[in-house]
Amino acid sequence: MPAVFSPQFNNDFFKGQVTINTGLFINGQWVGGSSGTFVDVVNPSTGKLLTKVSEGTTKDVDLAVAAAQKAFDTVWGSHCPGSQRGKLLNKLANIMESRLDELCAVEALNNGKTFQSAKYADVSFSISIIRYYAGWSDKIHGQTIETDRNKLAYTLHEPFGVVGQIIPWNFPLLMLSMKIGPALATGNTIIMKPSELTPLTALMVADMTREAGFPPGVFNLIVGYGNTVGQAITEHRGIEKVAFTGSTLVGRKIMEAAAKSNLKNVTLELGGKSPNIIFNDADLGQAVNWTAHGLFVNSGQICCAGTRIFVQSGIYDKFLAKFTERIKTIKVGDPFAKDTNQGPQVSQIQFDRIMSYIESGKQQGAKVHIGGGRIGNEGYFIEPTVFTETKSSMKIVQEEIFGPVGVLIKFEDEEDVVRQANDTLYGLAAAVFTQDINRALETAHKLKAGTTWINCVVTLNPNVPFGGFKQSGIGRELGEYALHNYTNVKAVHVNLGHKM
Repeated sequence: MPAVFSPQFNNDFFKGQVTINTGLFINGQWVGGSSGTFVDVVNPSTGKLLTKVSEGTTKDVDLAVAAAQKAFDTVWGSHCPGSQRGKLLNKLANIMESRLDELCAVEALNNGKTFQSAKYADVSFSISIIRYYAGWSDKIHGQTIETDRNKLAYTLHEPFGVVGQIIPWNFPLLMLSMKIGPALATGNTIIMKPSELTPLTALMVADMTREAGFPPGVFNLIVGYGNTVGQAITEHRGIEKVAFTGSTLVGRKIMEAAAKSNLKNVTLELGGKSPNIIFNDADLGQAVNWTAHGLFVNSGQICCAGTRIFVQSGIYDKFLAKFTERIKTIKVGDPFAKDTNQGPQVSQIQFDRIMSYIESGKQQGAKVHIGGGRIGNEGYFIEPTVFTETKSSMKIVQEEIFGPVGVLIKFEDEEDVVRQANDTLYGLAAAVFTQDINRALETAHKLKAGTTWINCVVTLNPNVPFGGFKQSGIGRELGEYALHNYTNVKAVHVNLGHKM
């Protein structure tokens, strides 16, 4: 039987102990990995070991696929009415809500995000997503199509069967919810691979699916590395669809593996380098507050962060001054402290990567206007950082940093800024700040991005789709659109009177 991790919490937000199974969750049971090896889970606030969890292998993926296929063939999919799937999803949401503070505490401990951010954003949003898709479960249907009087034609939206889902470390619980909600609502069974860096809340949810009454094999979870478990999922011929959130580089590898195996259906939510455009007539105070949120939320570890901040020349100096003062109020530190706004980066590797980008910006001639350094000697804390005097060719302007680092760029007119904003291989998101609604809409329509915010940034809803243009991905998360990722459309032709 796999070991149990039981962290004890004693802070202003949560006092108590949480019990977390550290094995693999296959066919409704906790089992050890077939190799008997383990993955280290590190506390990003200290850099020290939290616990070890079982490491999955290709053999474990095979076992999970067999269990998922059996469940799909016997107790799930067409064997379980949508209304019942909805009840189970609602029950899962209720269990998550009853343990909300536990989930928040573990998310803050494992990922480094603040407890308050976890509570009022990640975990609450995750629960609302599960409830949203519970409501869709009995509304998955096709169309009746008119042809002629002697023929009936209609369509069915059928689940793929076994689907693989690979999620990142920046929003562990939220990414899991965005994936499993539409997949389970449409009747698929799941092989889930959470990030090996942040598996703890996913392990908790696995236990909750059993408590909610999901049949064994419907949801399976395997912690492991990308080059073993991730690759096994993308190459497995028993998996009909794979959904991935992460870097564009890995997204390409997943598409290649899916194509070379059984030509899996693929959904990808990938990187971004989002422009945030602030016109002269913007509400300056609101623009400053939203820009700080869009850049530094989740320690900057968010794919749709507004990292390229374009400010029109007429207010550039005023904006920079107010933005600087706003940044100085950001408290970086202990995720469980009431006054903390920004926690650590998730890992040593991510810390080093961000610091290398900051050094690159300096070497290429950009000016560090504020920040740029490490905070403390323990953990992975980085100062909120903004560069000015940049050039479009610089790495810090073109590449996704995935940390609390942004660039401030002056622009003159709308045509100029749209050209610069679209000068990127990404197209995930964008933001526009102006009090002229015509300018706002015209600019939003010209930007090549899957999401454009007007007078706000980095705000999502369960019923509104999210996804990218260009190299930021394929398909959409959230909303009704996400359901299309998890069904095949079958056309049925019924002859009522045609004779040969």
